[in-house]
Amino acid sequence: MNKIFDYFQCRWQSSWNYSLWALLIFPLSPLLGAVTIGFVSLITWLKQSRKINRRPLNWGFAFLSVLLFISAGFAQDKTAAFLGLFNLLPFFLLFAAHSALIQTFAQLRQMAWILVIGSIPVVIIGLGQLFFGWSLKLEILWIVLNWTIAPGGNPPGRIASIFLHANTFAAYLAIIFILGLGLWLENYQQLRVKGKQSFPSHLPLLFLTVTVITNFIALIFTNSRNGWAIAIFACLAYALYQGWRILVGAVAAMVSSVLLAAFAPSPIAQFFRQVVPPFFWARLNDDMYPDRPVALMRKTQWEFAWSLAQEHPWTGWGLRSFSGLYKAQMQIPLGHPHNLFLMLSAETGFPSTFLFCALLAWILITGVQLLRKSKYLINTEDRLIFFSYLLAFVGWFLLNTVDVTLFDFRLNTLSWLILAAICGVVHRCNQQDRLAFHQN
Repeated sequence: MNKIFDYFQCRWQSSWNYSLWALLIFPLSPLLGAVTIGFVSLITWLKQSRKINRRPLNWGFAFLSVLLFISAGFAQDKTAAFLGLFNLLPFFLLFAAHSALIQTFAQLRQMAWILVIGSIPVVIIGLGQLFFGWSLKLEILWIVLNWTIAPGGNPPGRIASIFLHANTFAAYLAIIFILGLGLWLENYQQLRVKGKQSFPSHLPLLFLTVTVITNFIALIFTNSRNGWAIAIFACLAYALYQGWRILVGAVAAMVSSVLLAAFAPSPIAQFFRQVVPPFFWARLNDDMYPDRPVALMRKTQWEFAWSLAQEHPWTGWGLRSFSGLYKAQMQIPLGHPHNLFLMLSAETGFPSTFLFCALLAWILITGVQLLRKSKYLINTEDRLIFFSYLLAFVGWFLLNTVDVTLFDFRLNTLSWLILAAICGVVHRCNQQDRLAFHQN
């Protein structure tokens, strides 16, 4: 046993590099990426178990795990409920391990670069799917590499790439777009400070420019209103953070024009529709998909989930129960209620959901507090990359108020790694602050 531990200990220093390689291949091969990330988490737990066990936030997730087990024990379909725990509990362990592994702003930057680079083949496949009718059914060694690319997208006319649905792909692109835009701003500021340099120093900025624009184009063609809203929100947040008032005004004017074309009274709407393409305003006001069944509307789903939560407020109906209950009531199959927090309230009860939200709020608040304490951050670039991760976290939160990213393994892993990165840096900076205080 000691030999095994020594082996893991000597390998721990390269664990972060393994995580980066895993993130690079993760979109294309979730299994290989997951095995590698799981291996890194195990090594980190063996190496830093005391540090991990002492963190109050991890105690909170441990208590949440107990509440989720209790909820599953009271579920009508206990098998489905206990299987549903695999969408949460392993990711709590991943979060705890990587929040101990990720400690520096340099690691945040490296992870963002890897995620942006890893998105390139996924976006290329998606654009080929939509514009060139690419189709593929590829299965190598069962699930090591398993792609299903439907020609024209899924649903038809909406780019989905190797993801199961356009909305899922849009959620992935929104997070990558936020991190890529943060890296672009960082490199742009560095070039402005350095002035004219040799051409190679411009290559990262050129690469990021092409990548961010391509990701944004792909995000548009997902035809996801949620993805559009998150991307616009991110642009406004960055513009406000940088103090670019003109850009804020331009983005606000464009958004207002689209909203007026979609929802204004007819005379005003017709004026703006001469400028705004129907692709945008007709999607926003559902003219593009008229006569949708009431049961497929989010308002109906949310009301049903809320009624379920009120019926079993303490333990819920059990994880993965919403779909069967909704089908029995509405006669329409539906995987989830398009709101993570209402879904958890209905399936696990209010105590578990409140604790989950409180832990997320703790992460966000401590991150914002650190961002405001500029003395801990070495330079502007570090502030910007940390702000990018906070923005990605907020984007993920907003996405889950109108959808559920929990059921896509890649998105779920990505979101927990972003949370872990924020917590790891916050904890390290707070440690440095306490050490400096005691020395003084």
